[in-house]
Amino acid sequence: MGWDEFLVLWCAGWAVTAVVGLVRSLAGLTKAQRTVRLAGRITRVREPRHGGSRLGGISVVVSYRDPVSGQDVVVTNDGERGETLTVAWEGREIGVSHPRGAPHAYRFSPAPEEAGQGLGWPMGALFLVYAGLVVLAALAWGWPWTLVGFGWPWAVVAAAHLPGTVRAKNRRLGRLAAMESVRGRVVAVLKDVSVDEDDGHTRTTVTPVVSFTTRAGTAVLAHCAANLPDPADSYGRDVTVHYTPSDPAEFTLDRAAEHRSEETEVTVNVLVIVVLVVTALVGLAML
Repeated sequence: MGWDEFLVLWCAGWAVTAVVGLVRSLAGLTKAQRTVRLAGRITRVREPRHGGSRLGGISVVVSYRDPVSGQDVVVTNDGERGETLTVAWEGREIGVSHPRGAPHAYRFSPAPEEAGQGLGWPMGALFLVYAGLVVLAALAWGWPWTLVGFGWPWAVVAAAHLPGTVRAKNRRLGRLAAMESVRGRVVAVLKDVSVDEDDGHTRTTVTPVVSFTTRAGTAVLAHCAANLPDPADSYGRDVTVHYTPSDPAEFTLDRAAEHRSEETEVTVNVLVIVVLVVTALVGLAML
């Protein structure tokens, strides 16, 4: 079997996958559509042990209302329970989800989630079909078609996202400027050691845990892996925490660093667009 035949089968196979996924979505049979999504609330936060592990995130107790029985259900995030909660306080609203008919398999997310259509896999399959077609064109008409085929579409996608990135940056900068500042303390330093299976190299990950109380009286515990000098020896250190009053999960120890990061993200987005456009133009020039 030659490359042409292989790529034709590749495109056909992924096209069938995309069609099946779209049909399942229209029929309401995707995993996302069969997931029950609820809003839970943290009722208890357990302070981590100094020297413990960051795996599993901050230990919490969560209460949510069962839509079938109408009763309150109390659960914890012990074990594999979805996204890791790295910021927690009593009263915080988070997302709780579980497969339809299986409430014991609940999962957490930092915020309540809206119901999805399960179109991730079909869209991914369509991209693989497109990639196969681009490679087929390159084999038939020359490799510069690869530059054209991948350069222009990705440039258009990046350009379409640029205004949203700029708006998000401006909103973020506005929130940074409106942040309130309080004193906090590093109440624990978590340490995790992993060994690379290939070369045997040992890697140690250090995660300080910061405790602070907002001006409204909310006691917050949070993993703080950025903008803290010498984190391994930070246990017991007093720090200044800047947080968003409406959402203490959005906090930083260095507003200037966050400001620079937002500016850099927009710059990188623009550079990516420039590189993709140049790539496509080079491909056109070589045809």
